Amino acid sequence: MQNSVQLRTVSFILGSIFLSSCSSNYQLVKSNRAEYAVTKDVAADSSIIRTYQPYKLKLDSQMNEVLGYSENELTKKIVGGESSLGNFFSDAALFEARKTDPQIDFTMPSTNGGLRNDLPLGAITLSNVFELMPFENELIVFEIKGIEVESLLNYIARTGGQPVSGLTMKIIAGKPADVMISGQSFDRTKNYHVLTSDYIAGGGDGISSFKDPISSKVLGLKIRDALIKYIKESKEKGKKISSKLDGRMTNDKS
Repeated sequence: MQNSVQLRTVSFILGSIFLSSCSSNYQLVKSNRAEYAVTKDVAADSSIIRTYQPYKLKLDSQMNEVLGYSENELTKKIVGGESSLGNFFSDAALFEARKTDPQIDFTMPSTNGGLRNDLPLGAITLSNVFELMPFENELIVFEIKGIEVESLLNYIARTGGQPVSGLTMKIIAGKPADVMISGQSFDRTKNYHVLTSDYIAGGGDGISSFKDPISSKVLGLKIRDALIKYIKESKEKGKKISSKLDGRMTNDKS
């Protein structure tokens, strides 16, 4: 026992000496700075290209996968408070989320600023969806009071319309009017289950309607994955994506 303690003590001392010998007291006394312009005139480094080329080819093959097809171009252009891209985006998110939570009343999964790229007419690739939704935002269902829903409606009206599904409304003089949620008139005294993103729920774009929810449920579903599933399922059913303006949001200023 005593020998074992002695051995451990010697090992500790030797280790301490080794570590102290590895340390240095070097200090920076001078540094030089230079700028190297990276322009089209800089010759490509073939060794670097050879290093990343196999990974690029693999990534390109994945990103070029055709998920489905669209009957029309889906654009961010807002007409009367809605856009064809916003309608598709919201419908797809709500459809996929309701598979997990059928109680969802309506959704605002993104603001107009979160829709980053149009979707083309014809083939829709995985790359197209990543360009539309490059973020890792999660879908969350919140049960909130009618007064909080009213604040969200006021935000939508004040900003001239936002991507929604399960909700229709008119914007008159910058205020919400004739609001229908899941086919029923909006009732300020009721609680509603609202699907949105973790970005919006966290106060993104100045939205505060989800700060004090009655309950919340993380679905474990990213918005981008919901879009991918929706497009793929449409293709498997032999259907093309067809999202048009349908009057779910009208604005008297348009």
